[in-house]
Amino acid sequence: MSLSYPERTETVGEAVARMIASLDTPRVTLREILQRLGDHGSLLLCALLSIPFLLPVSIPGVSTVFGLAILLLSVGIVANRTPWLPSRIMDRTLDASALKSVLQRGLGIIERIERLIRQRMETLTRTAFANRVNGTAIFAGAVLLMFPLGLVPFSNTLPAFAILFLSLGMAQRDGLLVIAGYAMLAATTVYFGALAYLVLFAGRSLASFAWG
Repeated sequence: MSLSYPERTETVGEAVARMIASLDTPRVTLREILQRLGDHGSLLLCALLSIPFLLPVSIPGVSTVFGLAILLLSVGIVANRTPWLPSRIMDRTLDASALKSVLQRGLGIIERIERLIRQRMETLTRTAFANRVNGTAIFAGAVLLMFPLGLVPFSNTLPAFAILFLSLGMAQRDGLLVIAGYAMLAATTVYFGALAYLVLFAGRSLASFAWG
């Protein structure tokens, strides 16, 4: 089934607020989260799933489940097809109270961004080619998000903002926000490159010291 990106009457902030109100059980699965969201499409799902990574908190299992879900959703965006999400991801249980707390804190970030959203530079969001390119960028952000660098500052935050900006920009036809997403993706790449260089430099220094 081909994807389409119709205008939405419910914002991501409103969807998140509704999701928070519905989390009334000890555990929740991604399948239940998607069912409660309703028909919001892959882009808004990517935006919502990026929220836990925007804050310096940890929910066991979220990085793997949400990261893989964003990755597969982005593949669907690039292919312009409804994505398939395996049961292993859809039925993995998460701590609902911890997720609710994170979503409540992330809601303020979403609402501040949404106040700035306008329909502009729509060439970057309305064509099939633009959607495929932007979907590829979301895919790249998901790959960077899943790097095993959870203890490194900003290693999750930077790619999560890239995914959030790209997803919201595409969904709301805001090309400027899409550009901001690419900027965050570039910043993430530079940051990870700098980390790799520092690790390599430190390794060489230790080797030189050890071998005198």
